[in-house]
Amino acid sequence: MTDAEKSAAPRNDAHPLEGVTEAMRQQALLKTGALQNAILTSANFSIIATDEKGVIQLFNVGAERTLGYAAADVVNKITPSDIHDPEEELVRAQALSLELGTQISPGFEALSFKASRGIEDIYDLTYICKDGSRFPAIVSITALRDDYDHLIGYLLIGTDSSQRRQVELKLNQAMAIAEKANLAKSDFLSSMSHELRTPLSAILGFAQLIESGNPPPTDTQKRSIDQILQAGWYLLELINEILDLALIESGKLSLSLEPMGLADVMLECAAMIEPQAHKRGIRVTFPPLGMRYFVKADRTRVKQVLINLLSNAIKYNSVGGSVTVTCEERVPGRIRISVEDTGSGLAPEQIEQLFQPFNRLGQEANAEEGTGIGLVMTKRLVELMGGAIGLDSVVGQGCVFWVEMDLTNTRVQDVGEVSDEPTKTYRQTNAAQHLLLYVEDNPANLMLVEDLIARRPDIKLITARDGLEGVALARSALPDMILMDINLPGISGITALLILAKDPSTKHIPIVALSANAMPRDIAKGLEAGFFRYLTKPIKVNEFMDTLDLTLKHADAHPAPHAGQPL
Repeated sequence: MTDAEKSAAPRNDAHPLEGVTEAMRQQALLKTGALQNAILTSANFSIIATDEKGVIQLFNVGAERTLGYAAADVVNKITPSDIHDPEEELVRAQALSLELGTQISPGFEALSFKASRGIEDIYDLTYICKDGSRFPAIVSITALRDDYDHLIGYLLIGTDSSQRRQVELKLNQAMAIAEKANLAKSDFLSSMSHELRTPLSAILGFAQLIESGNPPPTDTQKRSIDQILQAGWYLLELINEILDLALIESGKLSLSLEPMGLADVMLECAAMIEPQAHKRGIRVTFPPLGMRYFVKADRTRVKQVLINLLSNAIKYNSVGGSVTVTCEERVPGRIRISVEDTGSGLAPEQIEQLFQPFNRLGQEANAEEGTGIGLVMTKRLVELMGGAIGLDSVVGQGCVFWVEMDLTNTRVQDVGEVSDEPTKTYRQTNAAQHLLLYVEDNPANLMLVEDLIARRPDIKLITARDGLEGVALARSALPDMILMDINLPGISGITALLILAKDPSTKHIPIVALSANAMPRDIAKGLEAGFFRYLTKPIKVNEFMDTLDLTLKHADAHPAPHAGQPL
């Protein structure tokens, strides 16, 4: 074979994969070209490419369809700024000048300034179509550069945002409706709380008066009074639980998360639960008070959680059984508080339904009172404080409810560090009489407070039936302290408070709110307005008397300025 023949003959030594690789490369190029063509001919996006000066060089099918221009109308003739709203471009230029600290001119510079400096930019402006119609658009602009990183143009990809704005408008309208409904719900709950507490205040108040009266009630009367008080306090607890649950569901329950020691809370819970445990012959064991565990939580709500678990452990325990409370740092930085009882335990199917509202797991026929709300509330409260709650149970061997919370290194004064100074009481039984003004329109509440103050020879009571009369009487009589209802005829108790606080002759008088408005937001609003203390109805006699002592002590320490002394 000659050299020419050898040269013309096919090469048998060529690698067999070379042909396959070349075919794949050609296929990839075709695919890339098809993708590019699909992008440029897309009717859903307006794609505009310009040169480095901003003059349009490419105007795809989507841009033609959206804006009404043919590519021939704009290519090499105008810039994208020519089809934008000029007033919006001016505003954008001013905003960018302020943001970036340099003067930026309206026009294409305002559109491309960030992109030219490699800053990602998406702006929201109005396009003006060929027929003069307008539509809002979201435009993403990117700088185009060659292999030597020289700027050669810009790519603008726009989409019609009118549909998005309609969705946003509908969403905002839905949120406004939901917020209005939530507000109406809150107002209803507040009103319902007030209306239920007002008659309860008379029932519980007078029952407490009779119970502690002189001469004391007979045994038969005592049994009747105990039933009234038990039913009344239970009804109040039910009202509070329903309101709390409603606040949690609406996202309006406020918590005060602060570092707190568990030991002092355990001590308070032990004191509160002892009567219930003693009555049923249940032995309750708490961890040593010397423990030093600190969590960041709402102290009041932690106590509410523990009291609920302890109360259930006693309520559903065996006769003569026991309840054991333990604290254990099972994993670093997290404490588990366990409440173990020796009751009958719960079956797996009962555990699955445990945290459902109003589900008492078949205990409805039991003599024990309950609503099925307590554990639901407990779970929500624990989770709102960043914790977890669970249950381990074996039928016939009792239950172990546990709560886990994160520990904190922040230390606060706890039960082992409280002052040794004994608690003082400030009963002024041997002192000169103090003058107390009570502003209240409800006859039953007036009668109750009159009967309570009758037990205090150190206090003289005067009363007013509405806010305006209360203000006038406060200015003329200058009492040592004022009890003020909130919902009053004429002007509200808060308005009366503000009037007296601005008057130099009465601004020193401590004013205590005594109201059936017991929602947390009501209490916060009252304290923020300037009430010295805020008591809720129904009245708890001991709490009421203690508040009188505290307020009168404050009044003695801050008397009215003497005549001739600057007010």
